[in-house]
Amino acid sequence: MVARIFGLAALFLAGCSPQEPAPVAGGAAAGCMTRAYSTIGGPIDLVDQTGAPVTEADLMGSSSLVFFGFTYCPDVCPMTLYTLGQAMELLPEGVDAPRTVLISVDPERDTPEALGAYLSNDAFPENTLGLTGSGQALRAAAQAFKADFQRVEQPGSAMDYTMNHTSLVYLMDSDWALQTFFTHADDAESIAQCLAAHLGEGA
Repeated sequence: MVARIFGLAALFLAGCSPQEPAPVAGGAAAGCMTRAYSTIGGPIDLVDQTGAPVTEADLMGSSSLVFFGFTYCPDVCPMTLYTLGQAMELLPEGVDAPRTVLISVDPERDTPEALGAYLSNDAFPENTLGLTGSGQALRAAAQAFKADFQRVEQPGSAMDYTMNHTSLVYLMDSDWALQTFFTHADDAESIAQCLAAHLGEGA
C-alpha cells in the first residue's frame, strides 16, 4: 500500500504543465469514494499569509482542500485554484464549501506577503489559506502527504528556477483525515459532484 501511494505521488510530480494521469488501481482511476488512504495527511507546522503560525490542529473542525504549489507557477497552480473556485460555485444548496489550502513548495520566494498578494485574485476560492515556512518545514509537510517537490534550475530565464511538485488536491475531513483526492482529470463539475457526495447532508 505504501509503495502504491508513493508511486501515485510520483506519477503526478509535474513542473507547471498538466500531465494526463495513467490509470492507478484503487487510486485516480477509481470512483471518488474509494480514494482514501489513512497514511496520507499528518502534522504540519507552517505560517499563513498573515504570518500567523498554523498547525494541523488549527485546520480541524472543518473540511479542507489541500494542494502543493507556488506563486511563480505559470499554469498548473492558478488553473487548480480557478477550477476549485468554479467547483465551489457548483455545490448544491446545503453543502458547505471546504476551506482551500495552498502549501508553498518555494520557500525562497513565497513569503507570507507574496502568498497574500497572490491569493487576492478574485478568480480563486474565497478565503483561501496560503501556507509557507522554512524549507525543512515544507519538506516535512509534503512528506506527510506522500507528496514531493524539486527545484529545477533554468539558467538564463527571468525566473532563474521553477519547481516540480506533486499536483494532487487532497480533501481532508474535519479530523484531518484524507477523504479523497483530485487530479488534472477532474474538472469543476466532477469535483463538485464528489464534494457533494462526501460533504452533503447525511454523508
